[in-house]
Amino acid sequence: MDPQADWSSVLNDHPIFARDIIDRDASLELSTNTLASFTSVDPELDNLTPSGRRQTMVIKDAELIVAVGKEIRVTGLGEAQLGKSTRKTYKLLHTPNVQFEIHQLALNPSGKLLAVAGAFQVAVVVLPRPGFTRLVPTAIDCKSIQVGQFIHASTSSAPIAKVEWHPWGEAGSTLVVMTVDGKLREYDISVDTEEPQQIISFVPEKKSKTFNAMDASEHEVASFSFGKGKADWGPLTVYALMKSGDIYAVCPYMPKNASIPSSYIHALDCFVAAKKEYLVNSNVPMSDNFSATYDYQHKYVNALLKQLPPGSVFPATSRSVSLHPPTTIKCSPLRQGPFLLQPSPRTIEGSEGGDATDIIYLAFGNTSDDEGETERLGFLLITYQDGKVDVCLDVDKIEARWDHKQISKTALPMIAVYETIDLGLFTTLSVTQPPLLDLLQANHPVFHADPIYDDTVYVYHAFGVHVLRLEVVLRSLGAALRAEDGMDRALLDNPVHTDVQPVLSTFSIERKASNPVIAVAVPNDVYLTYSIFILTSAMRVISFTLNLRSEAADPLPPVADEKTSDNDRLFRPVEGPTAYVSFLGSKPFEPPAIISRETGLPPMPRLAGPTSPDSKDWRVTPDTLRYLYEAVERFSTQIHAAQIAYKEVQARAELQKQEYLRQLNKFQDMKNLITRLNGPCHQKTSEKIQGIQEKQHDLMGRLDRVLSDLTKKANPELSDHETRWFDELKRMKQEALGAGRYDEASLTARATMLDREYKRLMPHLKALAEKEAQQARTDHERSHGLGLSQAFEFGQQFNKERGRIQRVQKELQQMATKLDLQLTRPPELREAVKP
Repeated sequence: MDPQADWSSVLNDHPIFARDIIDRDASLELSTNTLASFTSVDPELDNLTPSGRRQTMVIKDAELIVAVGKEIRVTGLGEAQLGKSTRKTYKLLHTPNVQFEIHQLALNPSGKLLAVAGAFQVAVVVLPRPGFTRLVPTAIDCKSIQVGQFIHASTSSAPIAKVEWHPWGEAGSTLVVMTVDGKLREYDISVDTEEPQQIISFVPEKKSKTFNAMDASEHEVASFSFGKGKADWGPLTVYALMKSGDIYAVCPYMPKNASIPSSYIHALDCFVAAKKEYLVNSNVPMSDNFSATYDYQHKYVNALLKQLPPGSVFPATSRSVSLHPPTTIKCSPLRQGPFLLQPSPRTIEGSEGGDATDIIYLAFGNTSDDEGETERLGFLLITYQDGKVDVCLDVDKIEARWDHKQISKTALPMIAVYETIDLGLFTTLSVTQPPLLDLLQANHPVFHADPIYDDTVYVYHAFGVHVLRLEVVLRSLGAALRAEDGMDRALLDNPVHTDVQPVLSTFSIERKASNPVIAVAVPNDVYLTYSIFILTSAMRVISFTLNLRSEAADPLPPVADEKTSDNDRLFRPVEGPTAYVSFLGSKPFEPPAIISRETGLPPMPRLAGPTSPDSKDWRVTPDTLRYLYEAVERFSTQIHAAQIAYKEVQARAELQKQEYLRQLNKFQDMKNLITRLNGPCHQKTSEKIQGIQEKQHDLMGRLDRVLSDLTKKANPELSDHETRWFDELKRMKQEALGAGRYDEASLTARATMLDREYKRLMPHLKALAEKEAQQARTDHERSHGLGLSQAFEFGQQFNKERGRIQRVQKELQQMATKLDLQLTRPPELREAVKP
């Protein structure tokens, strides 16, 4: 396949997306006529309903997995890259336990297990080994296990909100299932698939004979997300989003059988100890609430540290270790919330809001920099049915709290609302005649994080796909955190906003209907191009090839002005205006945005209708004319912008050409100047410098003679003190260097002999120390303690050797003192014998 072409032309007619003849006539469009079937929930009829969370396509390495009805189909994308002439086939995974319409697919971290969820039921499929797509049979038998059959498969079961694998589950076998009633159940597939290992309730049990005025949406969970972090309680936090928009959190939460990096446990221990020490050292009196909270946190972390295997003491190399939730704390973790959103999020003008649909936690920061000045930035993104997306900052980090009478429950956590994004869905549906705002009831926007770039998130919904890029926001906030006092205010007064770009539109103005997007997948494989795959309810695949970002080079550090050598001063530019000013300026050229396309996505959202539209039903309406007018206007604007960008780039190219010719002329002038300087002028200058050097040598000799004559005239004979001093110097020289070459009584010879003896004795002493240490370790391994007589004999022998070593050290120090030498201080005996 051509690397410049996308996958749409290859996968559009692929049989993996073909539906059965019976299901082909099913209502796949969202319109006013089919709205009831999209919003109704029938436990007896678990059919294909695009309402709610949908993710029916995932990519495992180079294999595409698609759920069509009750079937799971797999094909190799690597084979599709060979060309269009290759026969397009797929393999059907035979899973007898999956007898329900599949709404969600989720791969575990190892890529060996596939979680399959319907509206009410959950199952896990064990995927075949890689390369099974090359087998001859079209159906591959796979082991499938139904999860929580007696909990989720009954008629009174609550609908499933979301299924997700925990990233820290041991062997990647921890599946977390959230139901609408607020029950989060943890299943360990390798232990028990029927009974959950843990159950966390985000909706309190309703007490009998009580009445409250809470709305039903405040008791229904829309989605959940695991927290992230590096040295705080983020990875041990789970956030739940209610349909009313309320956010709750439970911390700490870890799988029953977890595999956690040892470095995180040590970092969490330092974090808790630092916070507790800060509160103790601060002048503010610590309340009983804080004291009890940090005592419980300290006990929790200590229980985790005790589970670490030997050899994982900080700062040892981090490795994943098997841990279990501590049982030292009997009370359960506290449900914290609802979170206070400060300031209050904006609402879309004219919209009633709608239910919240999905939440995602994003963490940013340089993971390789352990001692950076800035903390890892945490973002919480919440989306609603009307297309509103709230971007919140996790400034008040969540901490572990337990449901205990000593811990107050009145304080509510807070998150800062950075901005509110409008995807334009409400405006699109309100301009039609009549307005189609009722279709928002079946809209369920879902987040999909980019696997390569953490600052990129895709939002797919019933009317298309949008991409949110937080790169500019992160740069601005990072600069504000690193800025000096007073500079951060200027950055915050002019905030930057998230880059929002529509990618795909499935809403048809002419048909007044839409084909909801039911899956988005981005491959993360070196053998596949960086692309995005979008699947609509009409089983049509749209793909875009994305661009990888180029790593920007780090700026060079400023050159210090102090302590520069003479050669550096020669190359330092002269003060004042520069001798050469470039036509191109000092800043690099930035291509216009209309032609740069950093992401590779089209500037205008692509329209995706049904696979085979019926041209007979097409008719011209005021809405279609209005839409065509707006589309033509947008295209005209883009064409005009492209023409302006072309002229700008052409002018830049002409300017660079002129600068190139100018630099060629300047280079020729410099070359002629260098040739002239290397010619007669260089020879004349060299002869002049040589004459100056010879004259300087003669002047120095004359100066020495004059100075000697002046000394003789001022003091023609030596005094008695000077004579004795010179005699003493001669004696000291003879004593130090010796009367002859082989004088063994000289200090030099004695120092040489002393150094030789020192080098000869030290290896024996070190070997003796190592031998004694080895003997001590051996004796310790044989018996943890010595008898009284053995200890006495060992002490006598040790004292003898110790006295001998001290005598040798004393002799060496005396010899060094006589020779006026300075020896390094010998190591302590305890350190010398340390194993």
